[in-house]
Amino acid sequence: MQTHSGSPRSPAYWAIVPAAGRGQRMGSETPKQYLDLGGRMVLEHTLDTLLSHPRIGAVVLVLATDDAHWPVLQDRYQGKNLFRAQGGRERCDSVLNGLASLPGESSPDDWILVHDAARPCLRQEDIDRLLDQLAHDPVGGLLAVPVRDTMKRADPDRGVRETVNREGLWHALTPQMFRLDILRTAMQAGCERKEPVTDEASAVEHAGYRPRLVEGHGDNIKITYPDDLALAEYILRRQGRLD
Repeated sequence: MQTHSGSPRSPAYWAIVPAAGRGQRMGSETPKQYLDLGGRMVLEHTLDTLLSHPRIGAVVLVLATDDAHWPVLQDRYQGKNLFRAQGGRERCDSVLNGLASLPGESSPDDWILVHDAARPCLRQEDIDRLLDQLAHDPVGGLLAVPVRDTMKRADPDRGVRETVNREGLWHALTPQMFRLDILRTAMQAGCERKEPVTDEASAVEHAGYRPRLVEGHGDNIKITYPDDLALAEYILRRQGRLD
């Protein structure tokens, strides 16, 4: 895409937050992204981090069609660069719907950051590191942390089948950031294969690319189980983001 002066513009950065899931493992009737975390909902922490980053042009929030909780928050985000999209059956469908809802000025070479709604402890400095280290990469990559613990592979009865060599193993985090056109093509192929796409990087890998790993902080946790809420609150207080 070109600017009004006719010169090519630098790739822009857009964020997509899939938030159409139910979070069954939390054991709560309320979806985990709407649970209280230090006086605000989990989703608020996530959105505020992305919307306040100076290099992210806009955020697309992907919600379930029957989401009854968002109306409580929507007035708070009026006038901000937040767009909404309808969630799909699988994660790949939701991400594709998010891509289709980007502002009209988006370009195939722009960067798309996909971030889990239930990762409220993301640091601004980790976003900076991701953007800076991948700025000239033709494909993109993801935040991750090296595996430090001994890894075991279990059999169906939870007996230890083997100890896995942890050398070269990383825990995948989000955001995961890819060129718009590459991500869209990879996610479309993932949906067509009807195979579970657990993260965007796996879809990009299936498309024949090699995403780069960018080391982030291990406190960028994903809230999955009830105990994770207390840990996330501790992390946010330690980061100075809660009183």
